[in-house]
Amino acid sequence: MSQKILQTVASRLSLRPPQRESLEALQKAIAATPDILHPKRDTAAMLETLKSEYPKLSDFEREFPSLCFALATSVGKTRLMGAFISYLHLAHGISNFFVLAPNLTIYNKLIADFTHNTPKYVFKGIAEFAVNLPKIITGDDYEVKGRALDVFASISINIFNISKINSEVRGGKGPRIKRLSEYLGDSYFNYLAGLPDLVLLMDESHRYRADAGVRALNELNPLLGLELTATPFTESNKGPVPFKNVVVDYPLARAMDDGFVKEPAVVTQRNFDPSQHSAADIERIKLMDGIRLHEATKVELLTYAHENDLSVVKPFMLVIARDTTHAAQLLELMESAAFFDGRYQGKIIQVDSSKSGAAEEEMISRLLAVESHDEPTEIVIHVNMLKEGWDVTNLYTIVPLRNDRCHRTSKSRCCV
Repeated sequence: MSQKILQTVASRLSLRPPQRESLEALQKAIAATPDILHPKRDTAAMLETLKSEYPKLSDFEREFPSLCFALATSVGKTRLMGAFISYLHLAHGISNFFVLAPNLTIYNKLIADFTHNTPKYVFKGIAEFAVNLPKIITGDDYEVKGRALDVFASISINIFNISKINSEVRGGKGPRIKRLSEYLGDSYFNYLAGLPDLVLLMDESHRYRADAGVRALNELNPLLGLELTATPFTESNKGPVPFKNVVVDYPLARAMDDGFVKEPAVVTQRNFDPSQHSAADIERIKLMDGIRLHEATKVELLTYAHENDLSVVKPFMLVIARDTTHAAQLLELMESAAFFDGRYQGKIIQVDSSKSGAAEEEMISRLLAVESHDEPTEIVIHVNMLKEGWDVTNLYTIVPLRNDRCHRTSKSRCCV
């Protein structure tokens, strides 16, 4: 029965091979240790059993069983979370889930992707959730929605932002989720901890493994932890520290070989001699070449859409800056009247840590809507913020300005 449900979930959600491999690994772990989904179990004994099944697994790294699925960016980790939840509910009756996001951007994206009738809804095709919709509870509304009776909900999915929880626990304070609520008559944390079937899913888990907020949430003591990341290690003074609980490892090289990640083509100028130009001139040349390529791409996409009676794709260009000061300078240059006659004024967003408060919220909102024709952004300037959790299908041109190796080591070309 479990295998049949796995096949059904994989088929209905159109899982890619690495996603299906991950779902099969979860099924294999449960089959090898049936008590893994029961509150009373011998965690140490389960670890020893699973070590023989997964060569990279040596420790759960938590007091409860926690398995890591290391998948390259662009493979589809959010869809995989939907598959995990569907399988655990349909095959094993699990009905309570806690999904953890590393920051506000991914938090908002997860809420959208788990909400019915949205473009990237993760349960599209799961008939059991079509009538009885999953109940989505967030870090913003749990005090009202968390324990409200909903006889029509098939499952409850709690989505929280760990960065917000981290801000709440500074100075040794308890997170708001642990505080007594007059509406609930108890803390929502205690309510969740008392559930007999809570499963914790951690998106981009490498970004907050050692955070105080995570240590507080570990006290939820869920039945099972499922970690997803493209970077299965944490940084330390001595270098990277690999995760000890990896059960599936699908790195970028495999993703490129299998065609899930595009191999970029480098655009060059013939007979270009960088010694004849200043660094600022080279940077401007690269930006202008990038814009020309971007404009040509817009024409190609528009022509293709019209000839094939398809919706038009709005492409955008990504510019990688060295730091926030450099990013601000690039924004000023590209929005000036001297740059393509000011054509890109109001069409550029600067994405970096210099923003806060309302400005940060506006930046994130524009970034999440960059695929939409209703959003005017055509150029995104970023500084080391877009590592994970930002899945777009309309990025066609990248102009790397983070270092000058490209134009300093070659006397024959200028890379875009």
